[in-house]
Amino acid sequence: MDTFKTKSVRKEDVQKDWILVDAESQVVGRLASQIAFRLRGKHKPDFTPHIDGGDNVVVINADKVVFTGNKMVDKEYFSHTGYPGGQKRKSPEQIAGKKPEWIVENAVRGMLPKNRLGRKLFTNLHVYAGSEHPHEAQNPKQIKL
Repeated sequence: MDTFKTKSVRKEDVQKDWILVDAESQVVGRLASQIAFRLRGKHKPDFTPHIDGGDNVVVINADKVVFTGNKMVDKEYFSHTGYPGGQKRKSPEQIAGKKPEWIVENAVRGMLPKNRLGRKLFTNLHVYAGSEHPHEAQNPKQIKL
């Protein structure tokens, strides 16, 4: 009887690629789930849960993402100042005017693990509002999600 060993990749042996994603007219949640999948490395055959084995993802045109239905107006993001009565609510419409990258970053962060590994994986995400990005030297491969 043959026995097979489970391959466990070490962080030194991981091959990390650079990926370029154009977010123009993409639905936020669907886009974010695909990006989180790539950041985590689950698309690779040698996926190891406790290792940062995912790719570096560059997202451009984050200011052109869309929400389905009336979420652009009705959805609310909550924050709290820490003081009594310090709850703040903002709609995606208000946030998109000031910092459109935050919408994509927030959606992806929510789909990553809530631990040290998740915080490390999040550093591999680079989101830009326009079509320009400073990562040309890494030769990112453009993929269609």
